[in-house]
Amino acid sequence: MIMGEQPVFTTKAHVFKIDPETRKQWLPVSKQAVGVSFFFDNTRRTHRIISVDGSKAIINSTITPNMTYTKTSQKFVQWADIRANTVYGLGFSEEAELSKFIDKFQDAKQSARQEVERIRA
Repeated sequence: MIMGEQPVFTTKAHVFKIDPETRKQWLPVSKQAVGVSFFFDNTRRTHRIISVDGSKAIINSTITPNMTYTKTSQKFVQWADIRANTVYGLGFSEEAELSKFIDKFQDAKQSARQEVERIRA
C-alpha cells in the first residue's frame, strides 16, 4: 500500500467478478467471506476499494465520480470498474453490512467529485 493511504472502513463479504467470456455469470473470487476495505489516500485525495485473499489482491478499485453501484438484492451489490475492465460483486451475510458499504461508496464518490471540481477551479 502507498504511504499515506489509510483504511476508513472495513467489512467482510464474498467477492465475485463477472465472467469475462459471457459477461452474465458471476465467478467466485474468494472461497469465503474476506475483508473488503475502503482506503483513503490523503496525498492523492482518492478512495480505493481493496480486498486481499491470502497474499493476492482480488479487488483494487479506485472510486471515480462516475462510478455507479447496483444493489441487486438485499445482500448483494455490484459495480463496474472501467480501469480494471471488470464488474465486481460482493455478497454480504447481513443487509446492515451492505447498507454501510453503500454509504461509504456514496461518500467516496462524493469526495472524488469534489476533488475533480477543486482541480478544475
